[in-house]
Amino acid sequence: MSSFNLKGKKAFIAGIGDDQGYGWAIAKALAQQGAEILIGTWTPLLKIFTTSWSMGKFDESRKLSNGKMMEYLKVYALDAAFDKPEDVPQEIKENKRYQEASGYTISEVVAAVEKDYGQIDILVHALANGPEVKKPLLETSRAGYLAAVSSSSYSFVSLLAHFGPIMKQGGSALSLTYIASEKAIPGYGGGMSSAKAALESDTRTLAWEAGRKWGTRVNTVSAGPLRSRAARAIGFIDNMIEYSKANAPLLKDLEAEEIGNSAAFLLSPLATAITGVTLYVDNGLHAMGMGVDSPALKPI
Repeated sequence: MSSFNLKGKKAFIAGIGDDQGYGWAIAKALAQQGAEILIGTWTPLLKIFTTSWSMGKFDESRKLSNGKMMEYLKVYALDAAFDKPEDVPQEIKENKRYQEASGYTISEVVAAVEKDYGQIDILVHALANGPEVKKPLLETSRAGYLAAVSSSSYSFVSLLAHFGPIMKQGGSALSLTYIASEKAIPGYGGGMSSAKAALESDTRTLAWEAGRKWGTRVNTVSAGPLRSRAARAIGFIDNMIEYSKANAPLLKDLEAEEIGNSAAFLLSPLATAITGVTLYVDNGLHAMGMGVDSPALKPI
């Protein structure tokens, strides 16, 4: 990958809860190029994340190629399902894990970041949640469907709407999507496929609006399957990985680092004319129209 310098750039990554997911890989790739990292962690995971970090559980994953360790400037409690304090239901406010935190709605987090650091250069949306993801779409409730869209796609709209005014001219925003947005993936239910389709459509519209309003570029990466903590919640991630390895043009494992590097490129000065793009980073699986490991293709 061509070298570029992000020294002095501040990047806010929403959705890091451990050292396994694509959000972590993107943060690490940005840190590798000198960016200063701000992290938004789902409020119930905040204490677990910060404790694990301080106890050294992430030390091996934090190592950069130059021998240094990835650091962050600050970690913020964030629940991207809520835009402002009055949106938070009483039962959430009374939840013990929320009572230990404060200022975790999107507007409050952005206000805190502005107070702490003034402006940012990079925004990464690496979060998704579908409470009924294991249910077929036909069995998904209205509430489950709307929750998936709210947490997984509208949250990007809201984050950009709030962060946009404090992003420097020429800033860049990025989200993560999945091929279920355009192809049927049985088992990826609960409205999550719809949420990813909305996310990709919003990427194109936001590229126009944020580009004209703030000079901000907006792109999304369609990543192949990774056995992260969040992906394991789907229930068949190992099958998805095996299918990809059997049918993708490139016969190799997909590494989180590859998504991180691709995202870092899109967020960097090397991509200043790229916006409104869905970039596939999946060993080429999106290009296939046939499963070459299908029993139907084997001689009887």
